[in-house]
Amino acid sequence: MKPVHQRLNLYTVGDEAYIFVPTGELVATQSLTVHRATGEVVLNPPQTPIPQHASRAGKSVHGILGMISLALSEYLVIITGREPRGRLCGHDIFRASDFDILPLNPNVNVLSPPHPVEGHLLALLRSHLQSGNFLFSYGWDMTRRLQAQWENRNTDSSKGFWEVADDRFFWNKFLQTRFIESNQDLSNFILPVIYGTFDVRPIFINGRHMQLALISRRSRYRAGTRYFRRGVDHEGHVANFNESEQLLFVEHQTATGAVRAEDDFAHQFSFVQIRGSVPFFWAEVNTVRYKPDLQIMELPDTPDAIKLHLLDQLSTYGPQILVNLVNHKGHEKPVKDGYERWVTQLNLPDVRYQYFDFHTECKNMRWDRISLLLDQLQLDLQKQGYFHIGSGDPKSNKLQNGTVRTNCMDNLDRTNVVQATLAKYVLNKQLQEIGVLTKEQGIDDHEALSKDFREMWADHADAISKAYAGSAALKSDYTRTNERTRKGLLEDGVKSILRYLKNNFLDGARQDAYDLFTGAWIPRRNPSSMNFLVTDSRPLVLRSAPAIASFSLFMICAGLTLPRSSDYSLVYYFFLWTMLLLAATIFMVTYGIDYVSWPRLIPLDPIIYYDGPGYRSAKHGMGLKGVNVKVGLDNGTKWLNGKRKVGMDAESIPMVHKRVN
Repeated sequence: MKPVHQRLNLYTVGDEAYIFVPTGELVATQSLTVHRATGEVVLNPPQTPIPQHASRAGKSVHGILGMISLALSEYLVIITGREPRGRLCGHDIFRASDFDILPLNPNVNVLSPPHPVEGHLLALLRSHLQSGNFLFSYGWDMTRRLQAQWENRNTDSSKGFWEVADDRFFWNKFLQTRFIESNQDLSNFILPVIYGTFDVRPIFINGRHMQLALISRRSRYRAGTRYFRRGVDHEGHVANFNESEQLLFVEHQTATGAVRAEDDFAHQFSFVQIRGSVPFFWAEVNTVRYKPDLQIMELPDTPDAIKLHLLDQLSTYGPQILVNLVNHKGHEKPVKDGYERWVTQLNLPDVRYQYFDFHTECKNMRWDRISLLLDQLQLDLQKQGYFHIGSGDPKSNKLQNGTVRTNCMDNLDRTNVVQATLAKYVLNKQLQEIGVLTKEQGIDDHEALSKDFREMWADHADAISKAYAGSAALKSDYTRTNERTRKGLLEDGVKSILRYLKNNFLDGARQDAYDLFTGAWIPRRNPSSMNFLVTDSRPLVLRSAPAIASFSLFMICAGLTLPRSSDYSLVYYFFLWTMLLLAATIFMVTYGIDYVSWPRLIPLDPIIYYDGPGYRSAKHGMGLKGVNVKVGLDNGTKWLNGKRKVGMDAESIPMVHKRVN
């Protein structure tokens, strides 16, 4: 593929332009000019001189992330810091660690924007850059799994990285629009970046040197946070979709002193799994209570959206095994039953549904019972196989034909445990196939390998969880140590509290940052029309309640702790402030949705106040606005068993429960 510049010098030509000049191996190639007045991107002829009055920036540029337009100006986003994360097939893999934002409008200062809306949008952009885990390579396509690269190896050689990149995982593609749509070939300057994880570790076992790697790739479609992005959209994209690829590279057995190329392996293996939200229209509405209200929306195009999603997975990966881990009762039951209902109704070929009630089967810390699910999936895993190419007989090459698609409610904690279990099973099979392990051995018989495997999958789980839910993964002590412990339970309690606080009071801005960066929302070039982003339009009584509650609590604490100068009883004092605290608290709980940090760029009112056909578990925290929102009965069982009760007259729905083969 066409090489991407690894290092650029940045020159600023007054208020006129930014010039990027390649350094190092590709120094003789063309430089790039971005004109500040028009935003035009120009590829200069070779050896074009730098204007004498141009000033060079102090930092080197390790890549151009792209260009984004806000309310007052367009901005170039460049990578100015990178951290090496390892090498894969002779190519360095980096994490972007530092960025600069360069305004095209010379009248805009990124440190003190002239309008609060511009400052707010810049803050969203910065927060996304600082919190995201952005990975890239100048020689390895991080967006595509190994099998896809191998299958297209003959046609990709003359193309740029961006041309062959997997569109789903090309995280900065929206920012690269100006460069991609140019009538010039800017391939050397277009650096695809993924939002995900990468880990690679050397392994020595039974006399063989190997590399074990793990990559996760997060889809840029329907990207967002835990409670603000659930289910599917009308194009078939699901929330929190991640592709996880486990790679194993086995080196040649060579004589002492023999030298081989870094990308020359005796065997290369890849095993891919996917995860994603349950693919119909549903949400959980935050109300500041610990458990949100469950909302299922039965829209006219629900079957089309589900079908689009599943057909896309079939065309990309092959046959699908849908592993559903949500609970069979309580809050999660409507999601389980709805998923089964739609999969059964569609009855697509090459789609098999497998239910496993994780919490019931593994209760009382019996996590060894995950083996029950593995037993149910073994035939499927053997049929799907894994990708394998060797340096010997080409007839021994194998392709992975299909994937396991795992989900729970968040596609995090339970999903992480199951995916690690399946990956471990496949890794054992791969090592046994090439004779590194015998049929009776497993990776648990080799402590160093087992430890590396567990740590890689636990770190992988934590990173995916932080991006979506705001905290490290729950149940990760089992993945990390192979045991479920009481200490792990306590740690999960702390993580759950952290998730609650972030999901209710901080995630609105995080969701806005996702929508801004991925292009789900595009600003107008008029900051005055977006003042709603920086103003609080809630009534005074709503804004005052937290202050009243806080002051009442302060006065109660003061009465309990401060020295007294009188013998008068404080009964009435405590009664007054306790009543005020109680009244303010009840008011805030009653109007809970008004205290949630909601996204502002793409409001969720159509979901919060949805009153069409479907199901809603409750209408907590909606105040007077929610009086017309109907609530389902019996935890949705009437709707799910053939009667829809919400927003329409009761209507019979054919329900056929069967396994989809």
